Amino acid sequence: MADPKVALVVGAGPGLGGALCRRFASEGYPVAAVRRRHGAELEALCREIAEQGGQARGFEVDVRREEAVLDLFDRVEDEMGPLDVVVFNPGANINLPIRDTTVRKFTKVWEMACFAGFLVGREAARRMVPRGRGTILFTGATASLRGGIGYAAFASAKHGLRAVAQSMARELAPEGIHVAHVVIDGAIDTPWIRENFGEALADRGPDAMLAPDAIAQSYWALHAQPRSAWTFEIDVRPWLERW
Repeated sequence: MADPKVALVVGAGPGLGGALCRRFASEGYPVAAVRRRHGAELEALCREIAEQGGQARGFEVDVRREEAVLDLFDRVEDEMGPLDVVVFNPGANINLPIRDTTVRKFTKVWEMACFAGFLVGREAARRMVPRGRGTILFTGATASLRGGIGYAAFASAKHGLRAVAQSMARELAPEGIHVAHVVIDGAIDTPWIRENFGEALADRGPDAMLAPDAIAQSYWALHAQPRSAWTFEIDVRPWLERW
């Protein structure tokens, strides 16, 4: 019996990351759910998926560290099965005036949002290319396309991640690997967003925020695309979002 195809989600937080884990698990994929910390929340997510009939394992990994990423991919493939989908979805969004942006903060954002994406994407490619199949998905943002006030660190990192994804897509498509980049343009409906911006968003009416499960459906659709019509980039936003 062939090993099950595995989905790895880096950045399995309470919003989009968790929704991605649940979506791929619902399609029968064992899911490796990765976060830098918050093991209790990872355990809760994995229990929820198990209660819904799926399979998931949590991994606490700092994907800014090369040796940690190498170990993660080895463990997942050795203990769970061959990776068929890898999603890079960590959050690194901070807003700081340029005069208050320290070297440490700028570097940390770049490491989390861009450099870690390179490490994860490279290791995914190393394992998928010999098999001639696989999907690598990167989560982008409005900042992937334009810089905003106070977002010098975040926008530069997201621009860089988009460039990594674009270069990988051109290189790996002929090898049978689908690489795609998803621009998230708008506020995702999470407890933190509702707590901090809920009143203003509520005034805009229903569906004014991006529903995590709805975004996750777009990721699944990218993975399920036939290779005769692969998409590199999509953008998703609420119907009321200005763009």
